[in-house]
Amino acid sequence: MKLVLFDCDGTLIDSAHVIHASMEKTFAEEGLAVPELHHTKSIIGLTLDKAFSVLMQEEINDRIVNMVVRYKHHSLTMREEQEVHEPFYDGVWDLLDELRGRDDILLGVVTGKSRRGLDNLLARHGLEKAILTSRTADECPSKPHPAMVLECCRDVGVDAVDTIVVGDAIYDMQMARSAAARAIGVTWGYSTPDELTEAGAHSTISHPSEVLDHLMGVAE
Repeated sequence: MKLVLFDCDGTLIDSAHVIHASMEKTFAEEGLAVPELHHTKSIIGLTLDKAFSVLMQEEINDRIVNMVVRYKHHSLTMREEQEVHEPFYDGVWDLLDELRGRDDILLGVVTGKSRRGLDNLLARHGLEKAILTSRTADECPSKPHPAMVLECCRDVGVDAVDTIVVGDAIYDMQMARSAAARAIGVTWGYSTPDELTEAGAHSTISHPSEVLDHLMGVAE
C-alpha cells in the first residue's frame, strides 16, 4: 500500500493569480511595494506568516500577523464574491480519478491552505471521500517541516518510506526528504526542474499523466 500526498496550490490547482491579488491588496494597504508575481509564486506553499516573513525579509512580528489577518479577509471576500478562478491543471482531474479507483493507493493532501480553504475546495469538487488524510497550514508547522507528512502517515497507518509527496515547490521536496518520504517534483507549477532537483526531488515530471508511471516504479 502506498500513500500519495499531493500539494495543492501549484500542483493540483493554479491559484497564483488569486493569491497574488490578495497580496497586492494587503501590501498596498500597508503602504509597501507590491511584490512581483514571480516573488509571490516563490512563497506559495508556506504558511502565511512564513510567506510574509520571506517576502518582507523580516522575522515574524506583529505587523506580519496583522497583514496575515488582512490577507485572509481579502481572500475570503474574493471567494464570497466569486472573483476567483482556481482551475485544476490539465490532466490532474483524470489522474485523481484514476488513482482513487485503485485499491493499492491512498490519497492525501498537504497544503499551505487553511483547513477552511482546503475543505471548501474538496467539497466544491466532490473529493471529500477520495482524500483520506490531509494537513493544512493551521494544523502543522510550515513546510519544509516534516510534520504534515508524518501526521498523514500516522492517520492511515502507512510508513513514510511507503509515501510519495507530489509537489511543485522546493519546500515540498525538502519536506518529503525530511520525513524520509519519496519526492516527486512537478514542473507545471511554480518552480523549475533544476530548483526541484536541487531541493531534493527524486524525480521530476512535466505532466500529470506521468505520475502513475512513477508510482508504479516506486512500487516495483
